[in-house]
Amino acid sequence: MEEVSNKSETNHSRMDYETGLDEDEQLDIRIWLRLLTCANLIERRVRKNLRDKFDTTLPRFDVLAQVDRAPEGQPMRELSKRMMVTNGNITPLVDRLVEEKLIRREPSPKDRRVQHVQLTPDGKEALDEMIPAHRSWVHELMTDLNRNSAGDLLILLGELKESILKAESKED
Repeated sequence: MEEVSNKSETNHSRMDYETGLDEDEQLDIRIWLRLLTCANLIERRVRKNLRDKFDTTLPRFDVLAQVDRAPEGQPMRELSKRMMVTNGNITPLVDRLVEEKLIRREPSPKDRRVQHVQLTPDGKEALDEMIPAHRSWVHELMTDLNRNSAGDLLILLGELKESILKAESKED
């Protein structure tokens, strides 16, 4: 496999995580920084578009999307786990979404200490409007990526994910 050139990044006027790396930097570090750069570029565009088109934030969209994954409702701890944040981080956001009547929160019938969250009809309607736009924004950002290359990238990222999980399991 050919070594990936950094010429396009070098000529690019914006600073990113890769700027300033020498060609002889460790490949592992360069891959990690390239992933961070791409993720941050995508996230920045999605955040801007959500704000401009729907007057909302990425965390609010993410909560609505995760709650929608369990239409029958899910415990707050499960939502926190899916969002990869603590209950303390997610609670104020859920509180606001409840106030706006986009999410309903009710105690579990089995354990009153456990709160279940579920989309309201208004929340479902808002999310159903945002999801196609979100998909199109991400697609637009990747439209110049050859579809075969995109498939290869997905496979390679899957291999990277497995490598990371394997390394993590060795530490446990």
